Amino acid sequence: MLFKKKKKDSNKKSIIIYFSRADENYAVGWINKGNTEIIAEYVQEFTNADMFKVEPKVPYPEDYNKCLYEAKQRQELQKAPIVQKVPDISDYEIIYIGTPIYWDIMPEEMATALYDIDFSGKIIRPFVTHEGSGLGSVPIQIKALCKKASIKEGLAIRGSNVANSKDLVKEWTEKNNNINKIMI
Repeated sequence: MLFKKKKKDSNKKSIIIYFSRADENYAVGWINKGNTEIIAEYVQEFTNADMFKVEPKVPYPEDYNKCLYEAKQRQELQKAPIVQKVPDISDYEIIYIGTPIYWDIMPEEMATALYDIDFSGKIIRPFVTHEGSGLGSVPIQIKALCKKASIKEGLAIRGSNVANSKDLVKEWTEKNNNINKIMI
């Protein structure tokens, strides 16, 4: 199931839209669950947000280097079909966008998923997993794709540190619930 609804305790309705990939990973070897998915689950635990996982119609290769090559191809072609469109976000106020970074930007599937959605008046809280690029160019992409949204401070976590990042994610979600700092 790509879309999971969770009962809300908060008066601000939120959703986590994320892309994640398991299999061979740069710094941690073979993983059964993608690093970004683990962070998305932490965010959900601390926010009670609904979740939507963006999945490619054509899965990436299990081998890390082949995955990177294919990711570059998809970015250059700006073509990456997804299994299912993002559900209607009109009832959501806060949108958490989670993505790994491939070649300094989000996978093309995330761009496909976010393209042509009305983000007017929404609050965007981005988070990324990486192995040295920090947020990369993801904030620029989000600003271009999520027009008329308020983009808040992002969170960047090294994939190799995901297992030890739960407290950091908790601090970030709590901080973001109380600040109005715009990232860009």
